Amino acid sequence: MSVNKVILLGRLGRDPEVRYTQGGTTVANLRLATNERRPDGNGGWKDATEWHTVVMFGKQADLAKQYLTKGRELFIEGSLRTREWQDQQGQKRTSTEIVCRDMRFVGGRGQGGDGGGGGYSRGSDDMSATVPADTGMDAFPGGNDDDIPF
Repeated sequence: MSVNKVILLGRLGRDPEVRYTQGGTTVANLRLATNERRPDGNGGWKDATEWHTVVMFGKQADLAKQYLTKGRELFIEGSLRTREWQDQQGQKRTSTEIVCRDMRFVGGRGQGGDGGGGGYSRGSDDMSATVPADTGMDAFPGGNDDDIPF
């Protein structure tokens, strides 16, 4: 058995980059920053920022284009994917990204907001919502991962 699952809560470093496949599927790329406070070795603390590349497809990408802007707080669940390619100079390159399965808007419409809860409503300033990916299958046969007790 194996598991490939990533859970992130962070802020967007820039507006989503949106493009369309030849088949018309929307693809959005996000840069998400997470912060961690670590001891600096001198009795103090140092804040460290980690940057993550997140890719979304279909309805999620459409919602990202419509509602997400730089500074917005976002909760992401997905899986890691590593890609390899050759750059223009012929050098082999790799990148690791999170393929988003679920996202949740956190806070209000502004630059992050102050939390918030409840469902999604187009006329509401509360933009908390769970948006599942259009995968056509559940994460686990017979249900979803909300049934897992951890």
